[in-house]
Amino acid sequence: MANVIALLTLAVVYYIGEFVGTKTKAWVPSVFVTAVLFLIGYWTIFPADIVDQAGLGAPFGGTIVIMLCLTHMGTIISIRQLLKQWKVVLIALLGLVGMIILVWFIVRPFVGREYVVAGLPPLTGGIVAAIMMNEAALELGLTTAATLAIAMYSIQGFVGYPLTAVFLKMEGRTLLKEYRSGELSEAAGSADIFSTSEAETKKLIPKLPDKYITTALILAKMMISALIAQKLASVIPINAAIWALLVAIVLTEIGFLDKDSLNVANSYGFLMFVLMIFIFAGLKDTTPEILAAAIGPMAIIIVVGVIGLCLASAIAGKVLGMRWNMACAVSLTALYGFPPNYVLTMESIKALTDDEAERQYLIDRMIPQMIVGGFTTVTIASVFIASIFVGLF
Repeated sequence: MANVIALLTLAVVYYIGEFVGTKTKAWVPSVFVTAVLFLIGYWTIFPADIVDQAGLGAPFGGTIVIMLCLTHMGTIISIRQLLKQWKVVLIALLGLVGMIILVWFIVRPFVGREYVVAGLPPLTGGIVAAIMMNEAALELGLTTAATLAIAMYSIQGFVGYPLTAVFLKMEGRTLLKEYRSGELSEAAGSADIFSTSEAETKKLIPKLPDKYITTALILAKMMISALIAQKLASVIPINAAIWALLVAIVLTEIGFLDKDSLNVANSYGFLMFVLMIFIFAGLKDTTPEILAAAIGPMAIIIVVGVIGLCLASAIAGKVLGMRWNMACAVSLTALYGFPPNYVLTMESIKALTDDEAERQYLIDRMIPQMIVGGFTTVTIASVFIASIFVGLF
């Protein structure tokens, strides 16, 4: 019974977040609401292992679902269009540079060098950077700095979620205005984007008749793709997440993987639910004591860091021809990565229009940039930055 109650509780908490996000038209993002409820739950009535009790913990909620969802992302992206996203990569990287410069020179003299060194890498990316800084600080006996590194990772999303939602809705409204007025030609509308609706081309591996395409077959092919990615990661020292995306893109191009695989398998909604629940489980170690010890330096670093990130990315976007609000949204993926970047974008799109053609247009224009932004900041840049900052204590 405990397992059923645990899963029921998580489903209800997750739905409350979705309901609030829909009701407020994404002004209050669902991921923000759900994260707050998880934090309150862990501080009050949630057992620490509630996610494991529900059967959504590792390895299913972790490695397996992460690899499936990343593989799915690769099935909606083409190689030709991926190469056109160099502007997104550059803007995201310059945003991180702006964050680091502003915090280092403005915040460091006031809060202390060890706090900035411990807190900046997690702010530029994900859990790997946070763990690296936490362990390095503990080895030197800097307990509060070590705590700040983990707290930063756990809390920074609370700033990133609502800001990103605002910027994405601003961008979406502008795109819809252009789309509805016909200001964009067909060529302009398809430039520098991933198209999930592009015309089917002849594949190396022919498509099976629909009656043979089942959920089990699609999932099996996706796990083969994920397995190849993991093998490549063990041979070539590039993060398995990046390999998962790249391998899936190639296998989709040749026809082995189905376009938009998880939606064709009617599995995307469930797997995204599992993955987000697993992500929120990371809040279980964020106690009130941890927050109290690190709240001052952490708040200053986050506020100044986000200002530096948005200023630098907005300037870069101006130079490279991307609107400032989308440039900021792309760089803000550093505060949460995948899958919140996908969830936030889809939620904003759904709040802007009920027309399927308009939604698809927004998806094609916004989702790819947010996905590439997340990989640039969290998966790649943050680990590189952390490896440098470890030596700066």
